Amino acid sequence: MTLITPLIRPLAPADEGRWRQLFRDYRAFYLLPESEEIVSRAWGWFMDPSHSSNALVAELDGEILGFAHHRPVVAPSLGATARFLDDLFTDPAARGRGIGRALITRLREIAAAEGGTFVQWVTAEDNHQAQALYNSLATRTTWVTYEAESAANSAA
Repeated sequence: MTLITPLIRPLAPADEGRWRQLFRDYRAFYLLPESEEIVSRAWGWFMDPSHSSNALVAELDGEILGFAHHRPVVAPSLGATARFLDDLFTDPAARGRGIGRALITRLREIAAAEGGTFVQWVTAEDNHQAQALYNSLATRTTWVTYEAESAANSAA
């Protein structure tokens, strides 16, 4: 497959329809239940300039082919700031053509411009296709990720 050079830019209000379609596909890929409430909530975060969540899109010939959701984070033990990549998704028809690589490269540039020292993310253990890309761009760490429900959720 031929690599392409997409335009990487911030998500814009005019992107809503295509972003919603791709975000629904992303959620389905990870077997998350359908929820327009969640899709709308996330869209609202990205459109709110005071919210910490941000989104980039990869566009080619006027079509959005992928997105990267990200936010600033701090690493007190390192005395460093960074960017955390929450979600990365490429339209399945465009995979293997450089979309994910271009989005991560732009995030590295954003982190550097902010004085950050790294971009960090997690992926599913069985997402081998994504890991092939990630292994070419970053160092796999030995850290194990845990997730605990908030007190409000666990009391129910």
